[in-house]
Amino acid sequence: MKVVIASDHGGYRLKQEIIKHLENKNVEYEDYGTFSDESVDYPDYGERVGEAVASGKFDRGIVICGTGIGISIAANKVPGVRAALCGDCFSAKASREHNDANVLALGERVIGVELAKMIVDIWLETEFLGGRHERRVSKISAIEEKYAK
Repeated sequence: MKVVIASDHGGYRLKQEIIKHLENKNVEYEDYGTFSDESVDYPDYGERVGEAVASGKFDRGIVICGTGIGISIAANKVPGVRAALCGDCFSAKASREHNDANVLALGERVIGVELAKMIVDIWLETEFLGGRHERRVSKISAIEEKYAK
């Protein structure tokens, strides 16, 4: 599995911790920035990860900002992205099993490092269940297509 990860300045420290964690787990990843805690705009990084996942270059993406909200909204504007903001393990598992989420959003100012690592592990290890959930994910895609310009 290939993972792309990015953050704004508000998620930079957590991103660095998650990168170390991915390395310890031998997960192949690429860091799309930011590369310091200097102020940047989260939509730029959400879009970069969203495009990289939607294009098929990466299997999944992880985005991080202060709350995880703004960067997840930005990533979700990219057609084909289903970014899920998760602050607990149950939501991480359900976002994969039921929603086939392909981007995980985390908030550095909301959750601790150890919980974030657990969420990442569960999210990366959980497969989409398909079945009745496939129909629902297809409906999400249909909504996206309906409003595409």
